[in-house]
Amino acid sequence: MGTACASSAEARAILDAALALEVDPIDYCARRTGLGERLVLKRAATWAGIGYSETIPGGVASAAEGARTDHLTGCRAVAIRHGGRERHFITPSFAQVLEIEARRTHRPELSLTHCFVHHSVLRAALARTYEASLLRQSRQRVAVLWPGANASVAMGLGARLAFVIISFAMIAFLSLAPTGLAPVTLSVAVLLLGLPSLMRLVAAFMPAAPSRSGGFRYDIADLPTYSVLIPLHDEALMVEQLYRAMSELEYPPEKIEVIFVVEARSSATLSEAHRVSALDDRFDVVAVPHGLPLTKPKALDFALPLVSGEILVIYDAEDIPDADQLRRAAERFIADPALDCLQAELVPENASENWLTIMFAGEYAGLFGNLLPAFARWGLPMPLGGTSNHFRASTLRRIGGWDAFNVTEDADLGLRLARLGCRTATIASQTGEEAPVHLRAWMTQRTRWMKGWMQTFLAHNRHPIQLAVHLGWRSFIIYELFLAAMIFSPILHTGFAAVLIWRLGSGQVISDGTATSAVFWAIFLIGYGGAMGLTMVGLWRLKKFWLIPVQLTLPAYWVLHAVATMLAALQLITRPTYWAKTAHGLTRVTRLTVLPSSPVVARAVEKPKPEDNMA
Repeated sequence: MGTACASSAEARAILDAALALEVDPIDYCARRTGLGERLVLKRAATWAGIGYSETIPGGVASAAEGARTDHLTGCRAVAIRHGGRERHFITPSFAQVLEIEARRTHRPELSLTHCFVHHSVLRAALARTYEASLLRQSRQRVAVLWPGANASVAMGLGARLAFVIISFAMIAFLSLAPTGLAPVTLSVAVLLLGLPSLMRLVAAFMPAAPSRSGGFRYDIADLPTYSVLIPLHDEALMVEQLYRAMSELEYPPEKIEVIFVVEARSSATLSEAHRVSALDDRFDVVAVPHGLPLTKPKALDFALPLVSGEILVIYDAEDIPDADQLRRAAERFIADPALDCLQAELVPENASENWLTIMFAGEYAGLFGNLLPAFARWGLPMPLGGTSNHFRASTLRRIGGWDAFNVTEDADLGLRLARLGCRTATIASQTGEEAPVHLRAWMTQRTRWMKGWMQTFLAHNRHPIQLAVHLGWRSFIIYELFLAAMIFSPILHTGFAAVLIWRLGSGQVISDGTATSAVFWAIFLIGYGGAMGLTMVGLWRLKKFWLIPVQLTLPAYWVLHAVATMLAALQLITRPTYWAKTAHGLTRVTRLTVLPSSPVVARAVEKPKPEDNMA
């Protein structure tokens, strides 16, 4: 097209190369030859005899209000009534360019009614045109598909109050019940604390999952298209790091789109996202208009109809994934058509920064390295991490996307996947994270997580029989016990520890020598032992040996969990959908650097410990 090629032979070679990769020649030219999509489309427009525009004016001709947005996925055109005539703005495929050029011979008016535009310009116009529908459906999609299992504002104050009152009454009963009720309290303690802790111990010592193979099994032509969604709010300082990290993803450039999903009120972040996305055609921006609830899942739901990938992954503002993570996830999906979701391992890269980050890293090592792989093997509902989740986009749309009102949307989504019989697994690939450095940031994040788990527990138990039918009784019972333990065990363990310290301080015996007392203390020790064992084995697997002894301070860490749980209960009553944002970019650890002699982005490494430098 135009003067892009020196000869017909060169043009034929480019076309053959694109067809061999099974990608559109327009995308191949834009992303493989260095020309860029704008120049390629300008030349295509000149060749086809129509116009090219850098903007799309307002005034959409089609009635968008109240319209469904299902058809927006993969949409390549929008019709505008402008200047007294309807004009069609198109981001064309190669076949469409050929078709328009052939039709223009018989319909010369196409030169006035058709115009090519960059894909980012088209997506912005679609978002603007269907804004009201996208916002409404982002709030209502899950509520419509799951009327009995969502965390919308329809969850009344009475239900939330009852949940909190009953829960804390039960905790008080277990902690303060008289000796005569020991059989009752013992039974509850075994179910709520003992069994989940034993599951952790079993998961810790299960054989490790097979490590990833060295090479790839499938050709580039076999790989699906991939959409990377990165929700951002007040994260302007993180955009450059994200751009560099995502630029290093080893995936065919014609088959990937990286979309910054930015709250429109975050003007600085939005400006920075537009700046870096203009550097690379793989990147784009979706601005999410202001509207309640102000949550990450609402923003993702707004963007979901606008993405085009067959596979979709979510990354957070501080994420630095393995460069080959998308390729390996795609190959898993190809090899296993029954697989619907993959969870990558999250690893804090600033683990050694202080006591709080050490404990956080141990927690993640046990959860993502041992417990979630065990859940996948056992076929149990998996509480997903909030990032590095890879989905089949068709499955995500079928279950309604994310619950816009749930502030721990990952745990809810994992459960809804299980309720529909969708299969979730883990992948041996890591995503570097930033652990909270300060207590305030940790407490803010953990309070939100605890509140979200309470929302999930309450929402899905509105109709417990239906939940049991969906999950099967085995998974239902384990889910109920495990989620309840996640919420309440820190408070119970903190209470038991306080009783132990009080008895020791007052000179009382800590056991009366009865079998009941022995079982209580066994549960207490198994609770700590299960959690410590899981974290220590996880850290050993990651070869972070110097962090292992610090895990003995877990009782103090659980005191913080207990405080976060109580704050979460208060927020569940007063501010159920409030999204307390986690601050990023506070670590002093260098996470991503550009080598002076190379444009390649280097992976982050922790600052070496004294042990690392020993001969």
